[in-house]
Amino acid sequence: MEYKKINSEKIVHHIINWLTEYAQNARVKGFVVGISGGIDSALVSTLCAKTGLPTLCVELPIHQAESHVNRGKEHIQFLKKQYPNVTSVVADLTASFDLLSDALPIIEDEARLNLTLANTRSRLRMLTLYYYAGIHQLLVVGTGNKVEDFGVGFFTKYGDGGVDVSPIADLMKSEVRALAEYLGVTQNIIKAKPTDGLFGDDRSDEDQLGANYDELEVAMLAHEEGKTEADFSGRALEVFKIYKRLNTINQHKMNPIPVCEITDEMKY
Repeated sequence: MEYKKINSEKIVHHIINWLTEYAQNARVKGFVVGISGGIDSALVSTLCAKTGLPTLCVELPIHQAESHVNRGKEHIQFLKKQYPNVTSVVADLTASFDLLSDALPIIEDEARLNLTLANTRSRLRMLTLYYYAGIHQLLVVGTGNKVEDFGVGFFTKYGDGGVDVSPIADLMKSEVRALAEYLGVTQNIIKAKPTDGLFGDDRSDEDQLGANYDELEVAMLAHEEGKTEADFSGRALEVFKIYKRLNTINQHKMNPIPVCEITDEMKY
């Protein structure tokens, strides 16, 4: 797939100004970002660092694959060398997660249990980021891109979806890569297979979704243009069906929480 070239300089400048203005209006000191070793958190933390405001990078390992940990540390060192406003901390949540898991019931459906525990990891990380945000007067910054957040809903509700601001949620994955390249994020991170890191192994997002982000981006754009399954064949049709299924079942994540409205006629 060929992508239209974006104006990385203009977009970066816009996001930095947007983050700065939001933080100032919210009367907070800066930002906190969970660092996963992936490209999205690398881009977001770099954008936050470029505001000049205090930026706290938090490593949140829970039985984490060594490759993810190493990439995260590499990126934090990259930031610290360039931006004096960047600090970091490691919050190892492995023991806390194990303690919580031991206190909760298990079920025979292993796949459902593993998925539930994976989402529990994400929610434990969210709680931790908000703890650091609270004690340091910071905003929790989201790292989801447009395909994840508004295409297939590939995030944990009240986990990595629980944030104060989402600076890259209107950018496709290809655009995230372009901005990361522009800002000098290390190739080790840019070229790494995307993974949510919630299962303690090296399974990728593609393994879980059934399609890679380039394929899903094509499907998302086609869906927005009003195309249907009749417009596709072969692998493209398969991916389009995957996109439609995930987009449908994850609407509860993308839409506001439903509120049961009670009219005055009912009340009085």
